[in-house]
Amino acid sequence: MIVVKIGGSIVDGLHSTAIEDIKNIIKRDKLVLVHGGGKEVTNIATKLGKEQKFIISPSGVKSRYTDKETAEIYTMVMSGKINKAIVGMLLRHGIKAVGISGLDGVVLKAQRKKKLLIVNEKGRKMAVDGGYTGKIHGVDPSLINVLLDQGYTPVISPVAISEEFDFLNVDGDRAAAYIAAGLKAQIVVFITNVAGLILQDKLVTDITLEQANSSLSKIGYGMEKKIIASKEAIEMGVTESVIASGKVEYPISAAIAHNNCTVITAS
Repeated sequence: MIVVKIGGSIVDGLHSTAIEDIKNIIKRDKLVLVHGGGKEVTNIATKLGKEQKFIISPSGVKSRYTDKETAEIYTMVMSGKINKAIVGMLLRHGIKAVGISGLDGVVLKAQRKKKLLIVNEKGRKMAVDGGYTGKIHGVDPSLINVLLDQGYTPVISPVAISEEFDFLNVDGDRAAAYIAAGLKAQIVVFITNVAGLILQDKLVTDITLEQANSSLSKIGYGMEKKIIASKEAIEMGVTESVIASGKVEYPISAAIAHNNCTVITAS
């Protein structure tokens, strides 16, 4: 079982062999795709006249501030436009894909954050209403397993549901981590636009949880989220996490083979 996190467009920045790679992998293993798409959410929201706000946590992590209207746009774009575009692409290449969101079958359960601690423009810490951002606390893999058992490749958008049945924005990388753990996957792969974690201008090919923890303060925004998600996945029982480039030939297979990428393990 392999869980792969990709960006919002399966063709944007990925090597031309990526689709063929997916076809080859699903002949011998079960594969689940989790996608992002934050840039497209911002683009569509802007066209709709809804200005997007981004906040910074005290630890330096940047995220979208999700009020109710933004949550509706986020769900529409992630689970509609992006999800179905990816499914359509896979179907055109002969892959039996099914698009679902974390809402469907209550795949992703999250708790709505009541308050968010942020750093304002003046560098001061302050608490703001949590809006419709969620912290994942559970996964029900039943629907995913039904699809896999019937030979489908699930494509999952990172929208979760709260105990009050609110639709919540959750981070795509962390959604992939939780889904991998819920499915008892051996590996979670984060496909990105770089070879992996770069420290002191060098690619880190192998790193343990302890080393990853001590390196967090030196890691930039985008990669930091992937390291945090990798840590969570491994702590929940996934054997290894791989951060790899989507620009190389057969990118997922290359990541699984540990070719020129970052592999994170418990020890």
